[in-house]
Amino acid sequence: MELANGSRVQEFILLGFGVGQQERFLLLLFFTILYILTLAENITIIALVLLDAHLARLPMYILLSNFSWLEICYVSSTVPRMLFDLASSHGIISFRDCFLQFYIFFSLGATECFLLSAMALDRYLAICHPLRYPQLMSPTSCCALVASCWVIGFLWHPIAVTLTSQLSFCGPNIIDHFLCDPEPLLSLACPPLGNVPVVSQNLRNALIIGNSLFAVLSYGTVIITLMKSSNQGSHRKAFSTITLHLLVLTLFYGSVAAMYLTPSGENQSEVTKAVTVFYTAVTPFLNPLIYCLRNDQVKEALRRLLKRMVGWQLRKETI
Repeated sequence: MELANGSRVQEFILLGFGVGQQERFLLLLFFTILYILTLAENITIIALVLLDAHLARLPMYILLSNFSWLEICYVSSTVPRMLFDLASSHGIISFRDCFLQFYIFFSLGATECFLLSAMALDRYLAICHPLRYPQLMSPTSCCALVASCWVIGFLWHPIAVTLTSQLSFCGPNIIDHFLCDPEPLLSLACPPLGNVPVVSQNLRNALIIGNSLFAVLSYGTVIITLMKSSNQGSHRKAFSTITLHLLVLTLFYGSVAAMYLTPSGENQSEVTKAVTVFYTAVTPFLNPLIYCLRNDQVKEALRRLLKRMVGWQLRKETI
C-alpha cells in the first residue's frame, strides 16, 4: 500500500459519473427516489410475510422475504455512498472503507446468487416432486437452506478481498467508478500482482457460472415437467410464476455477466458504470414488482393486511 514516493495510500478518490452540476442534481434526485421506493417495496414484502400467518408457513415466501431483505442490504451497500458523493462532489473514500464496501457488496452479490439457486430448487421440488415437497422443503429445512446461502455467500470473497488489499498501490489513487470495484482497484496496484487477478476471476466465474447453470437446469426441468402435465389450469399458473423467476434471473445474471465474464479490456468506463448502476440500483427496484405484480397470494395477503389496519383504526376511533 505504498505510493511511488514511499508514502502510504490512505484513501481513494471515486470519480463517479463525471457529469456537470445540473446533471449531478438530477442523478441525485433520481437515485434518491429510486432508493426510497426500493426500500418501501421490499419492506412491504417482508412485512406481509411476517404478519400473514399463511404466507409465513410457505417456503416460497420465506425465500422471497429473505430475498427482499437481501435487496435492502444490497442496495444500501452502494447507493447511500453514491448519493453522498453526488451531493458533496468530493468522492473521497478511505482505504479501509473502500475494501469494506468491496467485501460487503460482493458478499451480498454472492448471497443473491445462492438465494436465486435456492428459489430455483424450491420450484423444482414443488413442481417435479409435489408428493415429497412438504418433507423436502419444510419450513425448518427452508430456513436452514436460507442460512446456508447467507453463510456461504459471506465466505466466498474474503480470500480475494484480502489478497487485493495486500497489494502495493503505486498511485494515482483515482478510481474511475462510483464504487470500489475489483477491476479498477487492480488497475491501480503496481506489479507484480501475482495470482490475485486469476484467483479473483476464478472465484467470480465459479460463482456466476455454477449458480446460473444450476438455476437454468432447474427451471428447464420444471418447464419440461409442466409441458407434460395434463392439468392445464395449474400448468398456466405455474408457468406464469416460472416466467417471472426467469425474468429476474435474466436481469441479474445478464448484467453481471456483461460486467465480469467479458475480457476486462473490452469494458469502457462509462458502459461499466451504466451496467453497474443497473444491477446495483435498478434491479433491486424491479425485482419486488416482478415477483409480486401477478402473485395472487401476495395481493390477497396485502388486502387482508389493509383490512386489519382499517379495522384497528376504526376500533381506535370508536374507543
